[in-house]
This record gives sequence, structure tokens and C-alpha cells, in this order.
Amino acid sequence: MVCGFLRTILGSAPDIEVVDEAHDGAAGVEAVRRSRPDVILMDLRMPGMDGLTAIERINELADPPHIVVLTTFDADQYVLRALRAGATGFLVKSTPPEELIGLVRAAAQGHTVLSPSAARRLVAASTDSLSARDRARELVASLTEREAQVLAGLGEGLSNAQIAARLYLSEATIKGYVSRTLDKLGCVNRTQAGLLAHDAGITGA
Repeated sequence: MVCGFLRTILGSAPDIEVVDEAHDGAAGVEAVRRSRPDVILMDLRMPGMDGLTAIERINELADPPHIVVLTTFDADQYVLRALRAGATGFLVKSTPPEELIGLVRAAAQGHTVLSPSAARRLVAASTDSLSARDRARELVASLTEREAQVLAGLGEGLSNAQIAARLYLSEATIKGYVSRTLDKLGCVNRTQAGLLAHDAGITGA
């Protein structure tokens, strides 16, 4: 029933096509291989393989899509674990339909999308983990000064164009820095890198 509702809502947008659906984690991974979507809306609690495991498996694929968690559970541990697993966003199922369409568009462009409650929980949880902070600081120490500046921008949710304007560099140059920074940090997307920046206590200028 939920899938049918989402298909109707998203299908009403002229620039969005629902290409596949699955009802458990393992089937979801196969659906990604089969249909190669740009964005996935992923539940966390499903039969068999759960959503967190599915997120990890999907991010092991070549050129993985953006994954947005859409669930009824927004407890601290779920938000943080989903983003660390490689999700680019976390929304609750009570998100209004008209907002959901815009958030899917934003996710397709690589932006982090968080429901207000998830954002509050993320800030509280990410500032309360000593081991995460220590690990993040060790990773950041491997970056050059410019890469660290770019990471700070990612931590603020800035686009490549906004980071370029801040650092007086071209957008193409920033794109290269973002790619190298993600590789060095072992992050699969900008959201993971931004989370790591918060853990490390990095802020922009």
C-alpha cells in the first residue's frame, strides 16, 4: 500500500519516473542491478535483509544511486547508522507529498535531505560519540589544507559552486578536490563526508 501511494505521488511529477520497486532488502539490491535508478527510497525494517544492510550492499556496486531512507523510525541510532552506511538522506513517512517530490529532486542532485526531526537527532548523536570524533580527526589529518577547506564546505552542506566562490577557485577545480577528498576519507558520497566533518569538528571560514 505504501509503495502504491509513493508510486502515485512521485509519478505525478513530469520529471520523475518510478522504474522499479521491491519489498525486502535483498530484492532491493537486485532491483538496483536491474533498473539502475538515480534515487532509491529505502525503508529500514523489511523482511529478510534489513534496510541498513541493503544500503551497504548497494553502495558496494559500481556507480551506486543516491539512497534516501524513508521510514517511520527516526530514533538517533537509525539516523546516524543509515548515514554512516551511505544514505544521502533520512525522511519520515509523514513527509508531505508535495515536499517529497522536491526532496527526491534534491537527492538526485547529490544534496543531503533530512527531515527536521532527523536533523535534530543527527546533531545530538554526532556530537556525543568520542570514538567517532577520534576516528574522524585521524582521517582528516591525512588531508591537505585545501582538501580540509573543501571538507568543511561539505560539512555545511554547500554545493560545489558555493565552495568555489568561498575559496576563489573554479567549480571544476572544486569538483576534483571533492572527488579526491572522498577517496582519501573512504566516503561513498558527500553526505558521509559532511557527517565526518561534523565528527571532526571542522567548520568553514
